Amino acid sequence: MRSGDDGPAIRVQGAVKQYGSLQALAGVDLEIAQGEFFGLLGPNGAGKTTLISALAGLTRLSAGRIAVMGQDVVDDYREARRMLGVVPQELVFDPFFTVREVLRIQSGYFGVKNNEPWISELLENLDLTSKADANMRTLSGGMKRRVLVAQALVHKPPVIVLDEPTAGVDVELRQTLWKFIQKLNAAGHTIVLTTHYLEEAEALCTRIAMLKAGRVIALDTTANILRHVSSHALKVRIAESITLPDALREKLVRDEAGELSFSFERYDDVETLLATLRAAGAILQDVEITKPDLEQAFIGMMSKA
Repeated sequence: MRSGDDGPAIRVQGAVKQYGSLQALAGVDLEIAQGEFFGLLGPNGAGKTTLISALAGLTRLSAGRIAVMGQDVVDDYREARRMLGVVPQELVFDPFFTVREVLRIQSGYFGVKNNEPWISELLENLDLTSKADANMRTLSGGMKRRVLVAQALVHKPPVIVLDEPTAGVDVELRQTLWKFIQKLNAAGHTIVLTTHYLEEAEALCTRIAMLKAGRVIALDTTANILRHVSSHALKVRIAESITLPDALREKLVRDEAGELSFSFERYDDVETLLATLRAAGAILQDVEITKPDLEQAFIGMMSKA
């Protein structure tokens, strides 16, 4: 939910993190507005988790500053941490308590009293009510993941960071989680999502930053990033490899084991592309027209970077 401060929910200025000779963050500048649903994308090792760890105060930057709702994560650590709820990648849990006890204890960490109504609402929204009195160690991986989400939200933080929240979980949990997170976003909470499921980012995020080797290589609205790729692609499967003429090579966006994808702007171009392919000796086995997606933009931007 929005605070009285009209500044950004998250401000990252010149963030650098060095681990010996390894530079995990190489000068990241980033602002995320209050109420945004923001995507943070990048391959493994791009610096996403390091940035989130610095945001949560778990890692100290080598240089630069980060603020959450105007509170510096180093100088005002306690206040900054109260503004933030983080769902980590790892399934970290205390095996000695029930689900409800875990959420009560987490409430106490943040000094939140009389939190039972909100705890019950979290349990219901995350489909955990039937497991409220079950010991944590008896839960499945998917159920433990739900508890981690509830823990991150128990103090009603205005900024919620989800680090690969649906990695390895079932479709039912994904749908339950996204329905609830979208509800929170509609209520004014700022959501920051990292995910390898690019279709999730495309469907949920209004703005996206792409990281590679600790640097931001793209930062724009999801719609604008998608415009960086051609409006459509012609995907063809051919019987055997051929030598592509220059006219086709210029439009080639993907070449994978007998499957070629070519960009085009107008449907009139399809006929020309197919005729050029046949003239080059291609024997077509399958033809498909696809719309642009975030995966295509991601691959293109990463290869250029």
